[in-house]
Amino acid sequence: MNKEKMILNDGTTVELETSASLTGLTTIFPDWTGAAVLQKLTKENLASVRLENGEGLTVGNYTDLVLQPGSWQVKEDGVHITVSLREKTEIEKRLDNVEAGQETQDGAIEELAGMVGGAQ
Repeated sequence: MNKEKMILNDGTTVELETSASLTGLTTIFPDWTGAAVLQKLTKENLASVRLENGEGLTVGNYTDLVLQPGSWQVKEDGVHITVSLREKTEIEKRLDNVEAGQETQDGAIEELAGMVGGAQ
């Protein structure tokens, strides 16, 4: 039986036992070493996420996700980890745009300061 999958922005694939909702993505690893792939749940990789069912069909495309506290439990068959994600709020998206604009403005100011300082 093929497993459901979560495919991150960089192409990393995480096999899922269940994907009933973004807040309940459960996976099982034989041990904690296998769970290291979850370190890939970064802001950059959560910018675009695709969920596939066991047949490889896309069941969800998401952008701008945020990692929330999840849960884990050690059982006989391995480490059960439930990842919880949510979509960014409109306020969070606006803040991202403001921060990106500020970075551009800061760079332009530094460049201008360098030109003015070099002209003296």
